[in-house]
Amino acid sequence: MNVAELINATQQQSQSCGIAAREVVSKMTRNLALASALACLISPLAAQQADQSTFTVGTAVARRGTMATGQIVVPAGSDSGMSISVAVIHGARPGPVVAFISGQHGTEYTTIIAMQRLLPRIDPTKLAGTVIVIPLVNTPSFVSMTPARNPTDNKSMLGVWPGDSNGTQSSRAVALINKQVIERANVVLDFHGGDLDEDVGVPFTAAVRGGNAKQDSETVRLAVAYGITHIQIIDRPLTSPGVGRRVDGQALLHGAASILVGVGRVGTVTDADVKLTIDGCLNVLGALKMIDRPATAAYTPVWLDAAAPRISAQGPGVFFATVAPGKMVQKGDVLGYTTDFLGLKTGDITSPIDGLVVYVHGVPSMRRGVSLAEVLPVLPAVPIWKVP
Repeated sequence: MNVAELINATQQQSQSCGIAAREVVSKMTRNLALASALACLISPLAAQQADQSTFTVGTAVARRGTMATGQIVVPAGSDSGMSISVAVIHGARPGPVVAFISGQHGTEYTTIIAMQRLLPRIDPTKLAGTVIVIPLVNTPSFVSMTPARNPTDNKSMLGVWPGDSNGTQSSRAVALINKQVIERANVVLDFHGGDLDEDVGVPFTAAVRGGNAKQDSETVRLAVAYGITHIQIIDRPLTSPGVGRRVDGQALLHGAASILVGVGRVGTVTDADVKLTIDGCLNVLGALKMIDRPATAAYTPVWLDAAAPRISAQGPGVFFATVAPGKMVQKGDVLGYTTDFLGLKTGDITSPIDGLVVYVHGVPSMRRGVSLAEVLPVLPAVPIWKVP
């Protein structure tokens, strides 16, 4: 069974669960038939760029059939400037533009290292199209070992898109990435993972949908092709005022297939997680006919509804998890407990729903508002789009 057959089988399964999927099946089938050409997603601007003899991002200028590296230079403004390393792999033949972006949170090490090790795995002389790789967006976070935020302006680079050329360092940086990378891409993969205080014990891809049938079905197709069993469904209506505050939303607004990837444990890097991340990237390029790679082996995806909120701490204290990611729980099950700084128990952390534990806070330290756990409902199949 190939990926197209897998999606078809999943949609047939949804019929038995009472979900009307005929329309989705029809749209997916039409899109899969056209996928080899990718005409449905390639904007005129991106197609023109992919046909150019050179492709430039920042100071990286790649001739066709070569890889070039360079910097996206963020000038000083209200605060200091910075530089973001970028690699451009401009294939020997025209094709789609794919962006792999990691390290908006600079201590999510697994996917940052995976992007470094991905580069020598892509042969530009055999590539159709262009691959843009930014292993580490938030360099100040990485070098200072500051989780989640850019210490220069104390902002999360994850939530300041599309940026502002007159803003603080984080906003100026993402404004340049948005203009030079996201607006030119047909497919955008945004990588995250275990941070210094986060344990993504259930690796996942997330298909980010905006309500455009062709765009959404291609996104789901590529999320399946990536090859990770757990696939979250994230729905962000294109008309929502906040849809463009994240890179995945900007990808939607510019017509790209938008996929989020989460792999990694608390502050550590394992060869298995790095390999999983790299293999997924190559699987996507294979599914896009950009490289010669066998189709992703058939598997049964576990579909997850990402709309469920994370469980947050109500105040400072100490947290102890009593479940690990990957465990199925029921509403009311205890996920962990909290104490004060003397070790006296202050409460239990319980699951608000039935579902799969996909994330737990990885360290004892907690403050008000920090995410302690996340439980997502398991879906019988890919749901039909509806405005959240």
